[in-house]
Amino acid sequence: MPVPTHAVTEAAVLPQFDKDIRDVHLIYDYAAHDENGNPEKWKYEMWFFSHNRIVYAIHGGPMAGRLNYQTASYQCIRPGELWQCNWLEGISLPCHPLPPPMNSPVPETGTICSLVYDIPNKKITTLLGFSQGHWEHAQDAHGDKRNPEDLKRWRGLAKIGTQTDRFMLNEQADILESYRGKGNLVPIKDEDETL
Repeated sequence: MPVPTHAVTEAAVLPQFDKDIRDVHLIYDYAAHDENGNPEKWKYEMWFFSHNRIVYAIHGGPMAGRLNYQTASYQCIRPGELWQCNWLEGISLPCHPLPPPMNSPVPETGTICSLVYDIPNKKITTLLGFSQGHWEHAQDAHGDKRNPEDLKRWRGLAKIGTQTDRFMLNEQADILESYRGKGNLVPIKDEDETL
């Protein structure tokens, strides 16, 4: 079975990446709706940690209480203005020793994520493809990947449904804060395995 791969950020855009978004930390609110259609804010926090990693926390909405980091790729759409960041929460290889069978690659969540960062307009636009298990059991999808019990639970949720049983969600958010550095998020090492 082939090992999942991830796109890479092109070397030619790295100088612009360093200038525009390396180490940028964003806090933003999605103008979303609850299950009854009522307006509500979903607060998210994203740290563009490096040219191939992101670290994030979710503070509002159905996935509130989730902390994670992933391998990501970036595309420069318009220098100084628009960037796209993509990642797959697919196969997670543990970043710390775990007992078998948790020490081998297995699905993490299966969520497909694409985020566009509009720098001058202070907007985030996303498309997320949640696995059926993670969307239908959102409360169980909370936690921190660094916690072996949370990761084990996420892996179980990823097994619910098939590749085509996805909940597609597209939302826009207003950026409330933008600064450089980790803020309250926990740094990772470049060698921490994700995909």
